[in-house]
This record gives sequence, structure tokens and C-alpha cells, in this order.
Amino acid sequence: MSTVEHPPEARHDRRQTGQNRQAGPWSDALGRAGARAGQTLLIAAVAVGVIVIMLRVSVVVLAVLVALILASAVAPLVRWLVGKGWSHLWATLMSFLVILVVAGGVITGVVLAIRNEWQGLVDSALQGWQQLQDWVTNGPLPIDASVIDDATQQVTDFLASGDYASGLASGTLTGISAATNFLTGLVLMIVVLFFLLKDGPKINSFMLRWFRGETRAKLAESVDRSSEVLGGYVRGTATVAAVDAVLIGIGLLIVGVPLALPLAVVTFIGAFIPIVGATAAGILAALVALVTTGPVEALIVVAIVVGVNQIEGNLLQPVVMGRTLSLHALIVLLALTIGTIVGGIFGAILAVPYTAVAWTLIQVWTHRYQAGDDPVLGPDPLNPKDRASRKANAAQREKYRRIRRGTGKGQDLGAVEDEAAPSDPAEQQAIESGLPDSSTP
Repeated sequence: MSTVEHPPEARHDRRQTGQNRQAGPWSDALGRAGARAGQTLLIAAVAVGVIVIMLRVSVVVLAVLVALILASAVAPLVRWLVGKGWSHLWATLMSFLVILVVAGGVITGVVLAIRNEWQGLVDSALQGWQQLQDWVTNGPLPIDASVIDDATQQVTDFLASGDYASGLASGTLTGISAATNFLTGLVLMIVVLFFLLKDGPKINSFMLRWFRGETRAKLAESVDRSSEVLGGYVRGTATVAAVDAVLIGIGLLIVGVPLALPLAVVTFIGAFIPIVGATAAGILAALVALVTTGPVEALIVVAIVVGVNQIEGNLLQPVVMGRTLSLHALIVLLALTIGTIVGGIFGAILAVPYTAVAWTLIQVWTHRYQAGDDPVLGPDPLNPKDRASRKANAAQREKYRRIRRGTGKGQDLGAVEDEAAPSDPAEQQAIESGLPDSSTP
């Protein structure tokens, strides 16, 4: 075994270089932490800027998000009609007709169901809340009535404050502005939805052509998985909501609770907000039963709501929606909270499906998660069926493989690069020399 002797000058230079590297202001642990902190602040500043811009154009953002989720739900119908020989235009128009009939029927049913009984529903809910409050304060539970009175007084003071009164004074202008924004967003959503259904494959192809190889394959997979998540969520949630509304409505009719139809409608609407919506609808039904029929019937209504929720969670959700969301209940609650704070009722409705889309995209693009059982950590908390890689069919896998193998550069869009070389040698020489050829007048 031989060793190589370095001259003393080289060893001295090496030691000097190491000392200079160690003496740098960013070379120690604090310096590296400061560099990472600066990068984090820059990324956070960019994220905040994007969020501020999106909030300034929230009407456009909400219109696009709603159009995307509706297009994902209706796209299978368009593809089925195109496969039957329809053109994309007529398939899109037929899909729009289906959406119009379904949405119009639902809205008409909701209006007819609660138009004459809404005030009675509100009054019954308020009376039920008052009775529940009296039972809590006068019952065996050691709860001080002053706590509830203070909370009620704070709400009353807010309603009687000058800020709220001034808000009511300008309520007409605010209502006009809100109505204008709503109509603008509705029209924009319809237009975006039409073009997504009609030209969805063209838009997808246009976006993918800016990338090549592995990046293009991952983007194609991201589009497919996102469309499946959004479409499955809308179709599954609508089906589950309809079943919940029918079962709870029948239960309320059997118990003899009045206002059963509007309560069933509220249950249907609340089902589109996971966990929280069903709970709120059940509480409302129990309060109405408490006022109109009595405490025993109210307990029966609570049992009916709990039973329907169990049927939903253990039977309907797995069968109808499969593993579309694949989100933990804690993530769902956090997404609902953040969505409600940021976007109100629309944020609460859209937060969960788009959180599921974000989780799907993370699975497609990251390689850091170590799937499978670990000898130290134990079993994998992520179910193998929840992985994005397990949700692609054979045709999609083959498409991704072909995209990865594709090496074509494609043609340039610029006019200079696209010009064909002249066939005449004299003309080619004149062009290269910058002089006019003999054919130039």
C-alpha cells in the first residue's frame, strides 16, 4: 500500500483554505440557520402576495374553482356522448341541459319546501335553544347562568352598536354590490364551465406541450388524479346527501315532527359540508322536535340522526365514494375551519375536495414518503388503497409510460425558426451573404 506525500506548500494552502471557509459569516450553524430563515421569509412573502392577489379577485377564483369541480363531475357524461358519436359541442350542450334540469329541480324543490315554513322553522329552532338553555341553567349541571347571560348580552350589544347600525344603514348598497358580484361570478362560472367541457382535452394538451419527459408525465397524472378526486367527490356527496335527506325525512315523519320537509332539505344542503354540516342539521332537527313534540321525541330524533350518520360513514361513503378523499378527520376539520375563515360558506364547501386534490398532488410529485411497513416505526399509517399510484388504470399507466419515453423536441413556434430553407442555391447564398439575389426587383 503506497502513500502519496504532498509538498508542505500544498498542505499549508489546504489548511489556509479550510480556515477561511470556517471563518465565513454564513459557514457556522447560526449562519446556515439565518440563510434558511431568509429563504423561508421570502417564500412566505411570495405566498402572502399570491393569497392577497387571489382575495382581490376572489370572484374570478371562486368561479374557476366551482367550474373545475363541476366540469370534473360532468366530464364522464361528455366523454360518453362523444364516444357515442356526438360532437364535443353537442355533447357539451346536452351536459349543460342536464346540469340545468338537475340544478333547477333541486333549487325549485328547496324553495317550495321552505318558502312557507321557513319562519316556523326558525322560530322553532330559537324556542328549542331557549328551552335547552333553561334546562342547562336550571338542571343538575353546575353551570352558572351568568356565563350564558354574558354571551347573550355581548351579542345583543353588538347588534345594538353603532357599527352594526351603520352597517344596516348601508345595507342596500352592500346588498346591491353582493348581488352584482354573485351574478358576475355566476356568468363567469358558466362560461368557464362551458369551455372546460367543450375544449378540455385541447386545454390539457396545450398545457402539457410546454413540458417534456418525466415532468409531462407527472403533470398528466396530476390532471387525471385531480379530475377523479373532484368528480368523485361531487357525485358521491350528492348521492349521500340525497340518501341522508330521505332517511332523516322519513324518520321525522314517523316520529311526527312537523316541518319534516324543510328539515330534510337542510340535511341535504348540510351534507355538502363534511362532519359539520350533518351535525348542524341534526342539532336543528332535535331543537325543532324538542319544541313541537317534546323531549322524548327529540331524543328519538337524535338517535335517528346518529343512526343515519353511522349508515353513511360505514356503508354509503365506502360504497358510493370509495376512497376518493383519503383524508384524516382532523385534516378535514382543519380544512373546513380555514376554508370558512378565508371564503365563508363557499370556502367551507370547496375546502375539503381541494385539500384532497392537494394531498393527491403531493403523492404524485414527492418521493420522500417511505411507504410500507418499517421495522422501527411499525405499520404504514397510509392505507395502500389510498395511494395515488394505486388509482390509475391500465390505460392511464400505459399513457404515462409513453409520455416518459417520448423524446421528440417538437417544432418551434417562432417564424424565424419555422421558415423553410430555399431550394435555389443562389438564393440561399444571397440570403447568407445579406445581399439581394437576382430575382429581387
